[in-house]
Amino acid sequence: MKIHDLKPAEGSVTKKVRVGRGIASGKGKTAGRGTKGQRARAGASIPAWFEGGQTPIHVRIPKLRGFRNINDVEYEVVNVGAISAAVEAGRIAAEGGAPVTVNTDTLKAAGLVRRDRYPLKVLGHGEVSAKLFVLADAFTRSAREKIEAAGGTAQVIEVPSEPLAALGVDAPADNG
Repeated sequence: MKIHDLKPAEGSVTKKVRVGRGIASGKGKTAGRGTKGQRARAGASIPAWFEGGQTPIHVRIPKLRGFRNINDVEYEVVNVGAISAAVEAGRIAAEGGAPVTVNTDTLKAAGLVRRDRYPLKVLGHGEVSAKLFVLADAFTRSAREKIEAAGGTAQVIEVPSEPLAALGVDAPADNG
């Protein structure tokens, strides 16, 4: 056995496809480059982002600034100081000795919030002098503390996570 008789084991090395070596090879004539066009010519090295002269996508689209959080909740916000000032000014009606009920409707009527389709969040800036019963979707800790320190109540509006049974109908038994 001589050195020229050595060859790799069968199946270990595949032969390189030799393009442009006749029609029978399957890669003859145009050598797998298609017909005409920039990529069919010799020396064609086109960058991946090149779009043939069309305005490239990185120019067409404005620069991204940060990101949009899909789980972000946009609140309609109001401060406890503004609520207290509206009560003192008489824009939110007080009923005798009972605490003043404050919700999205009363705040919209008083001009403290603009849109009632967003959830309401009460912030803690300002002082509370009146006894308030506030219904809102969210409270800051300081807002809750100030409302409760003035003798009021901060009530979170909760949306049920499961459908409730109709009146007069027993809830279905859990089969789990």
